Amino acid sequence: MRPSKRNGDFPELSESAQPKSGPDPRASSSSWKSVLLIQLGDIGDVVLTLPTVQALRSHCPKARIAVCVREKARDIMEDCPWLDEVFVVSKAPGGKSENPVDKLLRYARWFSDLRSRHFDVAIELRTGTRGAILAFLSGAPCRIGRFAEDGGLWRNRLFHALVDPPGEMTQYAIEHNLNILRPLGIRVDQPELVFPIPITRIERAKQILENAGISGGDEFVVFHPFSLWPFKEWTILEGARLIDSIQEKTPFRVVITGAADERERAGILSRTCKRAPLNLAGQTTIGELSGILKCASLFIGVDTAALHMAAAVGTPTIGLFGPSSPVSWAPRGAAHQVVSAGLACMPCRNKGCDNSGQSRCMQTLSADRVISAFFSRSACIGIC
Repeated sequence: MRPSKRNGDFPELSESAQPKSGPDPRASSSSWKSVLLIQLGDIGDVVLTLPTVQALRSHCPKARIAVCVREKARDIMEDCPWLDEVFVVSKAPGGKSENPVDKLLRYARWFSDLRSRHFDVAIELRTGTRGAILAFLSGAPCRIGRFAEDGGLWRNRLFHALVDPPGEMTQYAIEHNLNILRPLGIRVDQPELVFPIPITRIERAKQILENAGISGGDEFVVFHPFSLWPFKEWTILEGARLIDSIQEKTPFRVVITGAADERERAGILSRTCKRAPLNLAGQTTIGELSGILKCASLFIGVDTAALHMAAAVGTPTIGLFGPSSPVSWAPRGAAHQVVSAGLACMPCRNKGCDNSGQSRCMQTLSADRVISAFFSRSACIGIC
């Protein structure tokens, strides 16, 4: 692990969860010089945290704001204009074979570097234990976290203020994340998901696309049917039907995106199509993917990080939803649309039917529904 440097009202809590002592965050926030945000979630979770970072920057314009994320989300936060520093929790250089003494020394150096920033406050955005420990070991005299139902023994006690507002199941995820700032008196009435990526990312994306056969004047649609979670994924056969319809009936090329371990399945999808789309799965970094999404005319994909990234960079989206809730996870605004199979059990919020890892609502989602949404959306935003 190493750092990477870059050029509300208090909620009601039960007596057992209420912090017993500590500084008042609202009273001291105006004098903060250094702030640490901790977000150890997946890439999509980090993207949906961006409005929280922006709100904190507006509230503390002169403070030095740092964030701690996992290695795979490094590019997102290093490109974020509202941050001063990014600390990265990375895997051991030698993997599981790393010497225990070397591992201990590495951790010690990393935490020593973290503590040397003398953070005034540490804000943990999740309910896990690793983030709570990080907040505590940062040395920040004021720590704000999210209340965890199973954290009464010790986890919740590491914080001076705990956030647990009612009704979060009906909130969009960015609003859910912004709740963490309530102890500071920070409220954002109409939050937006915005990610002003550097021009260098866009230039690099154009170079990748041109090398793959898409010139600057060509319009294309990004299709992302894969997810870290299989129960959110769409079927290859229906995905191929969608790609064929777009490429046969419009001048658009289709670009498949995905992670490195999804490239083989993306290849199967490509070979299933009548005319092969461009397969960029596993061929870009997260930073490069954000540039490609910015260059796209439209994004079509499942509930995954790429969907949130596309919305954040201003690209219209069609989100394919199954067990996860569109209320919580679908991008908001007239440029974005949700398509689903419309089963009565949706959204179940489970990891597949009966937590099996497979979702009938995604397996039965017809390409016809998505094709109809595509042509409707295309006409609406004027890209056909």
